[in-house]
Amino acid sequence: MFKDFTETDPAAPAPPAGAAADWTVPQNWHRFTGEEHATWDILFARQQEMLRGRAVAAFEEGLDVLRLSRPGIPEFGELNERLHRRTGWTVVSVPGLVPDDIFFEHLANRRFPAGNFIRSRSQLDYLEEPDVFHDVFGHVPLLALPAIADFMQALGQKGLEALDLGMLDRLARLYWYTVEFGLAREGGALRIFGAGILSSFGESRFSLDSAEPRRRPFALPEVLRTTYRSDAFQTGYFVVESFEALLDAILTADLEALYAEAALLPDLDPGRA
Repeated sequence: MFKDFTETDPAAPAPPAGAAADWTVPQNWHRFTGEEHATWDILFARQQEMLRGRAVAAFEEGLDVLRLSRPGIPEFGELNERLHRRTGWTVVSVPGLVPDDIFFEHLANRRFPAGNFIRSRSQLDYLEEPDVFHDVFGHVPLLALPAIADFMQALGQKGLEALDLGMLDRLARLYWYTVEFGLAREGGALRIFGAGILSSFGESRFSLDSAEPRRRPFALPEVLRTTYRSDAFQTGYFVVESFEALLDAILTADLEALYAEAALLPDLDPGRA
């Protein structure tokens, strides 16, 4: 239910029928059925309840200022008016997973691609491709926070550079352990900010409550060496101390040198003692 760079082609020859060159498609909000809107409402209500006291404060603030608690799948025109006014970001519709180069190009230009479909009632807890609930509920509220908005744009730029260097597998680990499965320390307590956790009913509890996974302070060289799995709950998480520090880490790091250093060292198991 998230962007996994190990499972998509790095580039594709052409977008699917009906999509623009950048793989975007019209949202056509009116085509969503009553049942699909109701599915969003079920997912939203149960996840909002689960995340009370578990998500970072900026997530709750983003839900509020973007008015995502309104019933039904959000209409992107209305959503983008509020989001762009806050941080200059917009949400664009895509038919599903997009090639890595297209994905990072969107991020570098402050556009977040969101799947233009929603899971069925039988898939409330799991589906293979990221749908509109994962993409909008999980990712978009934090794009209303300037530090995260700038971090995501920087990741887009660094992702394009990593593609050119043949180091996407390293950059993917940074994306994974922050954007998708990141934890943060806030007010002395652990909180969730990764969209893969925020949109997962089961992992929202597991990531904070279980004694099984390891939780380590965020350290960029270590993150670039740490493997991950996309088919199970994480066995390890990284904890950031602030979003400003996270942004500073990616803006000031010599990533090319860190990639080269990581390539000379063994990979790390996220669940190691």
